[in-house]
Amino acid sequence: MNGINISQNGYFNNPMQSAMNDDVKAIIRNPGESTEKKAGHESSPAECETCKNRKYQDGSDENVSFKAAAHISPNAAASRVRSHEQEHVTNAYKKAAQNNGKVVACNVAIHTSVCPECGRTYVSGGTTATQIKYYNEENPYQKDLKSSDAVNKYLGMNIDLAC
Repeated sequence: MNGINISQNGYFNNPMQSAMNDDVKAIIRNPGESTEKKAGHESSPAECETCKNRKYQDGSDENVSFKAAAHISPNAAASRVRSHEQEHVTNAYKKAAQNNGKVVACNVAIHTSVCPECGRTYVSGGTTATQIKYYNEENPYQKDLKSSDAVNKYLGMNIDLAC
């Protein structure tokens, strides 16, 4: 029975035609998504208006992607957000290298949320936190610290006992 089902009243029906008659408002906005409506939610992921209109935008002052709001498919959001956050990490390493610094810490967090309309879990964004230590050899305090470290930390650290 290719494409034809028997209804409860015994008549042959085309499944597409009966679906249109039963629920006229079922518009597929997100092709390839599940049409199953979860309990307690307004629509299925395939029909979700919120997921269709969701846009991502970067709020930092760096020169990275997503400065203008753009839509990302829910299926591609995880990889696109990860690659965007990697741009921030790359910028931190460039900034450190240009200004005689060193990246001490770099943390990336990917955030998820649940769509209130269809109940789908999606990647809602990300944050990158970097910590850069800069060296200033001209600063007198830095010079004192360096000489103090040489005397207190490094002098006699390695001893060659083979005589």
